[in-house]
Amino acid sequence: MLNRSGTVPPDSSPSLRARILSFTAVILAGVCGGLTGFAVMDVGCRGDCEITAGFVGLASAVGAAVGTGIVVVLALRASAEWRAQQPQPEPQQPHGPVG
Repeated sequence: MLNRSGTVPPDSSPSLRARILSFTAVILAGVCGGLTGFAVMDVGCRGDCEITAGFVGLASAVGAAVGTGIVVVLALRASAEWRAQQPQPEPQQPHGPVG
């Protein structure tokens, strides 16, 4: 896509490392949220509550993953915007006589 000056702007998408770390953070948050929700419900319930604890764990996992995903997207967008506004280095001119 061309910008107003007719040139292609530099790519400001997140690096592969940032995307992998972001994905890992969302998965890890979902697992931790699920385990926490299940444990809290299992401790707080008397009797046979495994199914209820499982549903609460699942809901907690989804909530934690969605919340972390929102934060990750905002952080990656802010990083990309910041990187896009950095001054670009000027190309180096060859030194010495040409010919």
